Amino acid sequence: MRGWRQGLAAGLRRALRWARSSRWDLIWAAFVVINLIVMRLVPQWGTVPFLAIWVSLTVIYGFRLWRLQPAILTLTVVTIATGAIIGIEVVNGQQDADYLAEVPLIALMFLVMVWHGRRRVSAVEGRLAAMEEVQRVSQENLRLLEQQRLFLLDAAHELGTPITVALGHAELIEQAVTDQLVAEDARVIVGELGRMRRLASRLLLLTSAGTPGFLHLAPVAADTVLMEALSRWGYTPRRWRLGEVAEVTVLGDHDRLAVALDALIENAVAHTEADDLIELSARVEGGQAVLAVTDSGCGIPEEDLARIFSRFSRATPYRSRESGGFGLGLPVVAAIAEAHHGSVRVTSNVGRGSTFELVVPATGETPNGSEPSPVRSGKSSLSRTYGCDSRASATRRRAPASPRRAS
Repeated sequence: MRGWRQGLAAGLRRALRWARSSRWDLIWAAFVVINLIVMRLVPQWGTVPFLAIWVSLTVIYGFRLWRLQPAILTLTVVTIATGAIIGIEVVNGQQDADYLAEVPLIALMFLVMVWHGRRRVSAVEGRLAAMEEVQRVSQENLRLLEQQRLFLLDAAHELGTPITVALGHAELIEQAVTDQLVAEDARVIVGELGRMRRLASRLLLLTSAGTPGFLHLAPVAADTVLMEALSRWGYTPRRWRLGEVAEVTVLGDHDRLAVALDALIENAVAHTEADDLIELSARVEGGQAVLAVTDSGCGIPEEDLARIFSRFSRATPYRSRESGGFGLGLPVVAAIAEAHHGSVRVTSNVGRGSTFELVVPATGETPNGSEPSPVRSGKSSLSRTYGCDSRASATRRRAPASPRRAS
């Protein structure tokens, strides 16, 4: 007895839940029944209750969008019910026979609406499925990119220590041995390990670009960064010149800006010979500080200018390994410029040299609080001329290792 009562109570609860969820359908069904009764009892009202039934069916379907089987079943019931009442009225002479033709026509019109509704629903569902697939693929790509970033970050970290240790031992061997062949081999090892250390350092910088701790912002004097770079690279056998230098301050990371400038200078060295000119300058342009590195070297072909800031991309004809580059120096510059909300740009003519400009927003202040003023200075140095294709390897043999920030 208790089980029967519990089952009855559970059934009542389910019925109440269904009634609450389908209350509008029940209200519409009651409305249809009332109009059917009116059609039967008050024939002189004509088509008013008949049309009210079909209009209400269209309205509730538009809001509810029943599944196909319930929609067809409801259409069949309404068609039979209204058609039967009109048929009885026609037989009794209460309505004209052409009134009966309206039933299949309106039913067909509603069926067409159902078909269009289902087609639109299918299209929307297809688009949603496509969007979900795109989102899934995007999330998977983001996951893979994050894994790649972490791998490069870990690899660059792990490579740093053994490369430094091996480089130190190779330098000791180079300095200690008396056999010239061994010393020459040691110099080759030192050069290659230096290349690997610069590669690991730039990979580490590129993978950390965009992270919250990438920049440590502070007021930085552009002329100071320029002079420090010139002091680091002045030993390289090129003709160096300090052009116009505006006393302007930027809000940036001193070390990162030095790395970017070193990369631009290294690129200029790789594309020049010993008697070519490299000029460093800084100016203010539209509220931005522009640090420029101009060289009179071989230049860059126009078709290469659009891709030289892509990773592992090098311009013709300096794609050989002997040129000393990895195709990461200019991407490093672009990453640092973007982190400072700036940009990097280049103009070049084959045979006439190139100008690379690092553009960083200026603070509008100077270190001493005065207005920016241009300063000009000059410096030059000459060394023996190396061939255009072998200059990088010659520079590595004759110049000491680049400073850490130049990596």
